[in-house]
Amino acid sequence: MYDIEVTVKGAPVKWKLPDPTFYEALGYEGMKDLMYRFYDEIYDSSISHFFPQDEEEFAKVKEKNALFFIEICGGPRVYEESAHGNDLNEYMIRLHDDFSINKKARFEWLGCMETALRETTGVPQALKDDFWNYLEKFSKLTVNTFDDGSVYYAAYEPGDIVS
Repeated sequence: MYDIEVTVKGAPVKWKLPDPTFYEALGYEGMKDLMYRFYDEIYDSSISHFFPQDEEEFAKVKEKNALFFIEICGGPRVYEESAHGNDLNEYMIRLHDDFSINKKARFEWLGCMETALRETTGVPQALKDDFWNYLEKFSKLTVNTFDDGSVYYAAYEPGDIVS
């Protein structure tokens, strides 16, 4: 089981992009498979209300989000047009501003990903761990609703991306 750190409102988050070897190990179809299994977990989770309940609309979300992860993991540039010329990372953070994402929702989201990663074969554990580290850190930037009832939207700081 992976560790999940609690998001601290206003605290800087240092994170790094996934190692492109993760994408290379899975390939385009393998990444889609991972992301589709992940979103199938989401669909049956307590955070499914953040996503369309119509199966056709949900399938479109799965496809679009799979493309984001393919590109962010070093695959072909298949999502950048959806970001309307914005930095992909900043776009993804701002996209989540429209939702009230709290600690519980983030933990549930990460739990769904952990299940999908655990079921992924043919990829060295070190690459899965690296991908997890990206998700765990980056997802802190999407949390905007805190236990004290306050709302805070994380700033995107390109300098917080580490090599």
